[in-house]
Amino acid sequence: MNITLVSQLEAPPRAPLIELEDRWRIPGDIRPIRRITMARWLHHGDAPLEVSNEGSGAFHCIGLNLKCASLIFHHAGRKLLHGRVPAGVVQVTAPATRVSAVFQSAMDVLHLFVPQHALAECYDDLFHRPHAGDIVLGDPKLIRDPALERLVQALAVCKTEGAALGGMFIESVSLAIVSRLVARHFTAPVARSREPSALPQWRIDRVSEFVDAHLAENIRLADIASSTGLTRMHFAAQFRRATGMRPHEYLLQKRIERAQALLRTSGHSMLDVALCCGFRSQAHFTTVFKRFVGATPKHWQTAMLDAA
Repeated sequence: MNITLVSQLEAPPRAPLIELEDRWRIPGDIRPIRRITMARWLHHGDAPLEVSNEGSGAFHCIGLNLKCASLIFHHAGRKLLHGRVPAGVVQVTAPATRVSAVFQSAMDVLHLFVPQHALAECYDDLFHRPHAGDIVLGDPKLIRDPALERLVQALAVCKTEGAALGGMFIESVSLAIVSRLVARHFTAPVARSREPSALPQWRIDRVSEFVDAHLAENIRLADIASSTGLTRMHFAAQFRRATGMRPHEYLLQKRIERAQALLRTSGHSMLDVALCCGFRSQAHFTTVFKRFVGATPKHWQTAMLDAA
């Protein structure tokens, strides 16, 4: 299969192999896409950013999340996600589907734009027969797949080492991702076990109230589950179904949000802030804060004070 990346089309000799998108989910080259192309969407997270895309009828858009981020994502008019998205997660949007997002933190995503004939060639290669009609990967839910996560990790290296790795490496990994998604779509079992129901909003509100009231304490999963009247097993599954996050990720997010509020308004030391928010040490606080926010607490606080 012939694959050409966006950055290789009419690019100067030293241009990066993966170009940045000027507009979200729109490839850099204005000509019709005839091969699998790739571009990178980068948002530094200085302030929330709202974006939308009406969806091209010419290609699927595959989003490959490179870093943990917080956002609200709507797909075809329905809220698909409101919360944290881990690195390695994949999302597929079928052609001519409107999507929108509000990025609430820094965001780093690679987009693959895949025309119909590329999907058909992958199908033919996998199953040794042509597919009748157009292939539509119509399930928009976030995908956690160990094989895909490893492939996304391989592409993440290309952000800084793309020139050294070469276009063939990037092309091969991109093709492997598309092939894996086609294989998943057509080999998924017809009958699946019953999925857990989503935690209702009133129970989510109880979780929020409980966590806010005990944030400085050592909160266990059993404690949070008990506040909703559920067992740990049922609570964790229903909570993730409703929010897209594991309870532990939610708890860390709440701790970081409380820490940011204290850093904006208080004169407490970093250790005091860490302990008030339930972290066992200043070092642990700094590590988690940087993972969620992208900067150390001290640097973030300084930036906020300078901007005030």
